[in-house]
Amino acid sequence: MSEILRVTATPRALELIAILQREHGPVLFHQSGGCCDGSSPMCYPQGEYLVGENDVLMGMIGGAPFYMSESQFAYWKHTQLIIDVIPGRGGMFSLDNGRDVRFLTRSRLFTDAESESLQSQEKRLKEGTS
Repeated sequence: MSEILRVTATPRALELIAILQREHGPVLFHQSGGCCDGSSPMCYPQGEYLVGENDVLMGMIGGAPFYMSESQFAYWKHTQLIIDVIPGRGGMFSLDNGRDVRFLTRSRLFTDAESESLQSQEKRLKEGTS
């Protein structure tokens, strides 16, 4: 089985990420936990958002790291996050704000086979083997 990704992005999301990177340089994502801007994926210039020691790196989308808090990860670890773009207003502090489109997190449950493969994959990474 090929590598299992915890986070992916649709072509529309990848296009918007590329635009934001051209305008702002390297960016990163953090899955909001539901405070001011709901539970949206928030996009920030790298260096302007401090990733916490309890944040989990879910993967990379369009060359941008995607994080979420450890407590959020406990709820989402059985799902693949699919970052999409839809019409609407972005989060107040997110770079997609003011564009009449916004990032949205969709998800799907991993199959049993994917979950087993993901556990093996992550175990190999921790042990430093391929």
